[in-house]
Amino acid sequence: GMVEVIPERCVPIAKRELLFLGTVGWACWLSGIIFIDRHRRDAAIEVISRTARSMRQENLRVWVFPEGTRNPGRSMLPFKRGAFHLAVQAQVPIVPIVISPYWDFFSSKERRFTSGTCTIRVLPRVDTRGLSPKDVPELTESVRQAMAEALAEMSTSDRGDQDTEQPLLGLG
Repeated sequence: GMVEVIPERCVPIAKRELLFLGTVGWACWLSGIIFIDRHRRDAAIEVISRTARSMRQENLRVWVFPEGTRNPGRSMLPFKRGAFHLAVQAQVPIVPIVISPYWDFFSSKERRFTSGTCTIRVLPRVDTRGLSPKDVPELTESVRQAMAEALAEMSTSDRGDQDTEQPLLGLG
């Protein structure tokens, strides 16, 4: 679903462990993904600082998964604050993006996808200009709350109504 809405000059941030997944790791590295070592806080903070500088200097955009990991449950996990520190350091807006659940067409037990539809909802931008590191906890929670509300709405929507009210991106 990401591919449908990812903007130009945008790279994802991913956990460093992905580097060690053979050809997947190589492909991630070659595509310019920014890796964070979640087990070494100082190294992760340094990557965030370098990335913030690059965002300002090179007009770079970054895609972050603020939960930090996959969630097999039906609600969102608490958000990690690194993405929000990054946005505040770079003084760039946050564009929350919510992808509808895929529970009805993905079997985690069998690790198999069947056909299905995901809806992508782009929420209003959240400005970070003038914010400082002390504002990050409140910023994190307000963005998480907006995304959780959108996810809850998307999760309970009737699939048929969802498709007619919100056309899939990339079609038409």
